[in-house]
Amino acid sequence: MKPIKENIQTNSICILGLGLDKNSSFQKGPALAPNRIRESYFSSSSNLWSEKGLDLGSLQDLYDLGDIHFKKDKDDFNLISSSVKAVLDQGNHMICLGGDHSITFPIIKAYAQKYKALNILHLDAHPDLYDSLDKNIYSHACPFARIMENKLAKRLVQAGIRTMNGHQQEQAKKFGVEVKEMKDGTDWIELLEFDGPVYLSIDLDCLDPAFAPGVSHHEPGGMTTRQVIDIIHNLKGKIIGADIVEYNPDRDFGSMTSMVAAKLLKETIARIHEDTISFHFTG
Repeated sequence: MKPIKENIQTNSICILGLGLDKNSSFQKGPALAPNRIRESYFSSSSNLWSEKGLDLGSLQDLYDLGDIHFKKDKDDFNLISSSVKAVLDQGNHMICLGGDHSITFPIIKAYAQKYKALNILHLDAHPDLYDSLDKNIYSHACPFARIMENKLAKRLVQAGIRTMNGHQQEQAKKFGVEVKEMKDGTDWIELLEFDGPVYLSIDLDCLDPAFAPGVSHHEPGGMTTRQVIDIIHNLKGKIIGADIVEYNPDRDFGSMTSMVAAKLLKETIARIHEDTISFHFTG
């Protein structure tokens, strides 16, 4: 992963840190996540090869754009959207490292301008479909309500869910969201198929806390790390962007969760690289 010291070649994969957690509802901490994930990505305890045999260290089309530095009293969401749009307009792909899940709304605002038939696969313990939480319509519990009410995606599939309440059930029905709840089993993992480009949003609490304790909201009964990796490897469709959010270093143990985040980052980079070679979408 190269820091930016030269012009980015077209069709590259760009990593951007979005350490924003002011919309977190329970605990702060995800603002610290991007650099912790980078540290684990480059940790000498592992290597830079993907499971399918891609040497990420040899990629010439992988760039680290660093972090957005958010300023007090500025419009954080517009800064995120404009930064992501600038990279997409150059013909590149983005993987954003959160931060809390509120960052996904402004990211998708940028993606929707390029991809008019966008699919979203959202892995999470929570549907994040609240109309408002704690009087904040931009809470990390609300991004997918904002995305769907603004018609920024043609299809939203949410998987790993295990906290549906009455309000969010109504929201899912209102917006036509396809929800895969853990209580109903995991057969859907092998059946995920999308017609057109796919944006992948990974909230680390989609995983059972046994696999990822470093999150603010521990919700037992989640997916295994293996299941999430299998989804990245095997879903049918082209992944054109992703985010990894809600890692909270303040709740981690021995960098266990940051290593999981780094592993998912490696496999997501490899999958986007593979799809870039195999597919071409203009919108």
